[in-house]
Amino acid sequence: MADFLLVHGSCHGPWCWRDVVPALEAHGHSARTVCLPGHADGRDPAKVTLSETAEAVDTASNRDALIVGHSWGGFPISAAAEAYPDHLRGLIYLCAYLPVSGMSLIDMRKAGPRQTLEGATRKNAAGTAYSLVPETAPDLFYHDCPAETVRFAMENLCEQPIKPQDTPIRLSSRFEAVPKAYIRCTGDRVIPPEYQRQMADQLPPGRKHIMNTSHSPFFSDPEGLAEMLGQIAKDF
Repeated sequence: MADFLLVHGSCHGPWCWRDVVPALEAHGHSARTVCLPGHADGRDPAKVTLSETAEAVDTASNRDALIVGHSWGGFPISAAAEAYPDHLRGLIYLCAYLPVSGMSLIDMRKAGPRQTLEGATRKNAAGTAYSLVPETAPDLFYHDCPAETVRFAMENLCEQPIKPQDTPIRLSSRFEAVPKAYIRCTGDRVIPPEYQRQMADQLPPGRKHIMNTSHSPFFSDPEGLAEMLGQIAKDF
């Protein structure tokens, strides 16, 4: 059985894993979550850094943990692997950004084949954080999720600090040596599936997996995600 640390994406929090944690536990695994700095914790978003997000992941992890990063969560888990490569067992990117050294998340988003979030986010008055526009978020993030789940998500979305996502990440052989897997979501309307394929192709064939879901498989197919994570864990 495996131990999982689940890391949320932009504007989300530990709540997005509501249905996955019990599904993993039902399969005999252990699972826990982490709240990244600046997510509904009262912090000034201008003061949140990428290195802090890596520290938060490391603090919540242990040497046996497989760390699952969703979407933007691919950056904090990668930064944690670079800074603390001996503190974790491996990384699983769930329709996530698999970083390129020297690029920020914003750089990588702009380099994608299609821009899906134009008009879908709104900055705060200070320009230090953004939130998802309620009118477009359900169709972008949760188009295949139950109505109750969509309501739950919309009630819990929070602001996302911009600074960590505008900070280039620096990766070395320390990061490269950490085992990795990628789960591509073919119905994703946030990170284009063809871009996910491009990122996943950096990994060996046996480490690339597919789910036919939206950007939110933790809500649309939590049981299927739990089963896939359990299967992936056998390869680490």
